[in-house]
Amino acid sequence: MSNRLFWVLMAVIGVGAALLMLNDSAGSTLGIENYDFSRLIWFGAFGALVGAGLLRSTPLGTTVRNLGAWAAIVLALIAGYQYRYELQDVASRVTAGLVPGSPLALGVENGHATVTLDKADNGHFEARILVNGNPVRAVVDTGATSTVLTSEDAQAAGFNPAALNYTIPVSTANGMARAAAVRTDQVAIGGIVRKDMSVMVAAPGMLSQSLLGMNFIGSLSGFDVRGDRMILRD
Repeated sequence: MSNRLFWVLMAVIGVGAALLMLNDSAGSTLGIENYDFSRLIWFGAFGALVGAGLLRSTPLGTTVRNLGAWAAIVLALIAGYQYRYELQDVASRVTAGLVPGSPLALGVENGHATVTLDKADNGHFEARILVNGNPVRAVVDTGATSTVLTSEDAQAAGFNPAALNYTIPVSTANGMARAAAVRTDQVAIGGIVRKDMSVMVAAPGMLSQSLLGMNFIGSLSGFDVRGDRMILRD
């Protein structure tokens, strides 16, 4: 088998596997059920390999070795797809150890996204959320009535703290603070996304870290704490 055919088939299988992972929750890819689509990719690759061997009159021993190698590659890809959630968990655990507040695990339950957080060294649950696409490290605070951003995080998310009117009292676990209301395009943590959500921006110097409050937590179908882990369910 030529190197060109090898890389073409690898590209086809790689693209097919990526499409299957991206469309896992949808159940179909390009209008074809995922199970049938995966069979189409694998059998198509084997068919192309066997056809190439026959056309080039490749010796039987070489053809058998090529088929064995391809069988190993396909089995490895199938195993990777079948254990995709476990592999995602491993990657999430590594990321959580490197980037504070990163989800410990991402998953899906009954078609809804779940996010598992690990308790930080300070004893609080922290989450690396995205506000208008910008990362913000926030404490999960069920005592806060609203999600509250520090002025620095608000500026990073595209707001102008100097132009806001800080007249709204907000309750946090550390007491009362004054804040201004703004509207976000999107607030997300893992696969849990809320669009057009109102959040507060604390007056400069009044908050040391942003808070993920009850206006976000209350929009979930549920959350629970198990030891040092918190599970959020969309």
